[in-house]
Amino acid sequence: MIFWDASAIIPLCIDEPDTKLLKDILRTASSMVVWWSSINECHSAFARLRRDRVLKHSEEDQVRRLLSILADAWTKIDPSEDIRNQASRLLLLHPLRAADSLQLAAALAWVGKTPRGNGFVCLDGRLRDAARKEGFTLMPSGSGE
Repeated sequence: MIFWDASAIIPLCIDEPDTKLLKDILRTASSMVVWWSSINECHSAFARLRRDRVLKHSEEDQVRRLLSILADAWTKIDPSEDIRNQASRLLLLHPLRAADSLQLAAALAWVGKTPRGNGFVCLDGRLRDAARKEGFTLMPSGSGE
């Protein structure tokens, strides 16, 4: 299992420069672990692309269906007091946005706060840096570092 941030899930649904690389990671992973609100972050990105006229309504519907198929197969980390407290700690240590601190806190909850040797798939530079400092193995390796 590998933890996936929303920034890495979106290119699984929409053709982007990192899509092939991320699909290769997904093929080799036994399964995906994601934060409870990742689906909302993806929906937000899709809607923004539609409003910016990058996607048509029908294309947005199509990528939402693809996301739903992925969501049916992934393991979801639900919200908890521990995750909220961990996210607050992470905000003190790293220059993260609130949503990113929750992503990383969920990943830490998934690994029992022992991230060494566990994969973290992410394309966001700040979140990647924080996940690396917390001890995760970053995927794709070398992306944005």
